[in-house]
Amino acid sequence: MTMQLSKTNLSAIHTHGVIKPADPIFSLPEKVLQFGTGVLLRGLPDYFIDKANRQGLFNGRVVVVKSTDSGDAGAFDRQDGLYTLCVRGIENGHKVEENIICSAISRVLSARDQWQDILALAHKPEMQIVISNTTEVGIQLVDDDIRRVPPASFPGKLLAFLYERFKAFNGSADSGMVIVPTELIVDNGKKLAGIVGELIKMNGLEADFLIWVEKHCHFCSSLVDRIVPGKPDAATLQQLTEDLCYTDDLLAISEVYRLWAIEGDEKVKKVLSFAAADDGVIIAPDIEIYRELKLRLLNGTHTLSCGLAYLAGFSTVKKAMDDAAFSSFISDLMLKEIAPAIPYEVQLSKARDFGLQVLDRFRNPHLQHQWLSITLQYSSKLKSRVIPVLLRHYEKYSTPPSHIALGFAAYLLFMKGGAYTINDDKAAHFAELWKSPDTVVNAALKDRTLWGVDLTKLPGFEAAVQRNLDSLINNGVTATLAQAVQKPVL
Repeated sequence: MTMQLSKTNLSAIHTHGVIKPADPIFSLPEKVLQFGTGVLLRGLPDYFIDKANRQGLFNGRVVVVKSTDSGDAGAFDRQDGLYTLCVRGIENGHKVEENIICSAISRVLSARDQWQDILALAHKPEMQIVISNTTEVGIQLVDDDIRRVPPASFPGKLLAFLYERFKAFNGSADSGMVIVPTELIVDNGKKLAGIVGELIKMNGLEADFLIWVEKHCHFCSSLVDRIVPGKPDAATLQQLTEDLCYTDDLLAISEVYRLWAIEGDEKVKKVLSFAAADDGVIIAPDIEIYRELKLRLLNGTHTLSCGLAYLAGFSTVKKAMDDAAFSSFISDLMLKEIAPAIPYEVQLSKARDFGLQVLDRFRNPHLQHQWLSITLQYSSKLKSRVIPVLLRHYEKYSTPPSHIALGFAAYLLFMKGGAYTINDDKAAHFAELWKSPDTVVNAALKDRTLWGVDLTKLPGFEAAVQRNLDSLINNGVTATLAQAVQKPVL
């Protein structure tokens, strides 16, 4: 019978290549309060903290708050907070496989059943950091009473914790907290700070407390980027269990790439000392550049490629990257058309370096990213991710970008419909447009309700899209793609 991962069984794990924690790590003080037990937190922030602890840099552990009634926290108790992160993928063209037993988590507390234990943590001087991932729904203002046991919302729970700390340390300056939400919301830190401020007023808390929060608590907006699919499928899990020689109910797989960009100053950097352990943690006064790079190079490339890839018969991103012609299309689209036209001041070399990392991620054989799922809300994604790049391209070059034009043509053809489901709010609109095939390009491109601008005003763009659409229909996707990658790209 395979043994279960636990602190007691660590000494019996002799599997080659498994990174195990040393005994002194279990004696480190608790420095982080984390709202959320999900795989993203375990695969990114907790991964960084674990790595820093092994390097002797941060020397602190994480107390996790389980805020919802769903899910089972019992696995954390059975395994003493230990879990295996299996890092799989490609970095700088080289295959990476790592199996890390992460020991950042000291314990998991239930907000419903152990609220007083959570508030007691506010009295610990070493407890200086709050991390959260409560989904986008979690960062919302609701009428909440912080005297409830526990408060209903995440901001309410956070406020109750901060108020307990304020009272415990008489509002001293050095008792302030660094709060880093990781929810996928632009300016998540600023939004959370605003909600906490409103709740302070709703709960009638004293002015001195509000001043303490505003002056001595740092709400840091952050951007997280790492694909952590979570528990693998049954066959993969069985194989990993056999390879590792132990059972882990919390095992997760993640890609190699990791980014946690945190908006903060030198004070924040000092508190978040784990950042020194990995280049994937970036603490800077402005993190907008990282949002732009991800939005344009990763998301924008996905959006411009998804229809073309699906119509070409590729089910996943990896399968498309295995095809020489499509791989060339994606690479040139990203590095030669999008990178020079990012609507933000960024060095081209930095954009291209980021793009090369994205291409490695696209080639990861352990990720099965479905093109059809990427077409979800295709139209709105094109508007937000691609149109600003297209307009910037015209500002710089005044000519139609050939690969973007092909991506647009494939989008129009995809929106015609077929033996697949179109999950897009504009599907009915395009069904109407396609009743007049000869005018569909002109009608779609000039529609300001779709793009916010009239794209037929861009010199040569309508003609380029029309040529590509005609070729896709008459010559097929494969032939059109082959011809496109043979032409030089600006």
